[in-house]
Amino acid sequence: MLFLPRHVHLTILRSDFVIPHCKLVFEENAGCCRYMVVFQYGSAVLFNVEDHEAEYYLQHVRRYASGLLSEMKKDDYAIKEKPLLVDDMQGGPDHIILKNLDLDSIRIISSVLGQSIALDYFVSQVDGIVEEFTDINRGMEKSGTFTMDRKKLFQLVGKANSNLADVILKVGLFERSEIAWRDAKYGQILDYLREEYEVAQRFGNLDYKLKFVEHNIHFLQEVLQNRKSDFLEWCIIVLLSIENVIGIYEIVRGSTGIAI
Repeated sequence: MLFLPRHVHLTILRSDFVIPHCKLVFEENAGCCRYMVVFQYGSAVLFNVEDHEAEYYLQHVRRYASGLLSEMKKDDYAIKEKPLLVDDMQGGPDHIILKNLDLDSIRIISSVLGQSIALDYFVSQVDGIVEEFTDINRGMEKSGTFTMDRKKLFQLVGKANSNLADVILKVGLFERSEIAWRDAKYGQILDYLREEYEVAQRFGNLDYKLKFVEHNIHFLQEVLQNRKSDFLEWCIIVLLSIENVIGIYEIVRGSTGIAI
């Protein structure tokens, strides 16, 4: 499972099966079925593809990507097919055993794996924002003030908000699959994998970090606002002082003229 471009508009050269928000490729090679599922938010999930062969498939995806990440994140997960299995599925450490690995199973599995690796990316982005605010707080602890301008603060606000929006809207972290609604066995696979990858807990941690960022943003906005208010107050004081000086000068000049 690999995380590639963040924005993928057209993800494959050939598509035999189309599902919402992703496309799936099927290739028959020497009796081995290979699948690649590519999501528009940037995750690519490959089945039955060796590590040294993955780059060949990913080259096709890169051709249609609007942007590439500086670092590609990836993960591995084993899927085994066992027709004699009593239940429809059986979970284990870092693997899942299915009675039948069909296209709907691949759709369900790839959706969770794609979301998981994308979530890793967004967590790393938010961690970077948290680190920036941590440095700001440390600087304030030493100096009693901070030098960040309003533009930089707004950029951090936009980055935090866009990451949260991407997780909810683009990745569709909490959307329920139609396949899982139609058939309970696919719902079982979906729930198991989400629990296995701790999707809800990891999003909870992400949300907690974003609340920390939000708290810091509100605090710094108030500081900047107070700083601006202080500046305006000093401007008013200076203007009033100038006005008073001019008034006194006019009075003195008038008095001098009368005396003459």
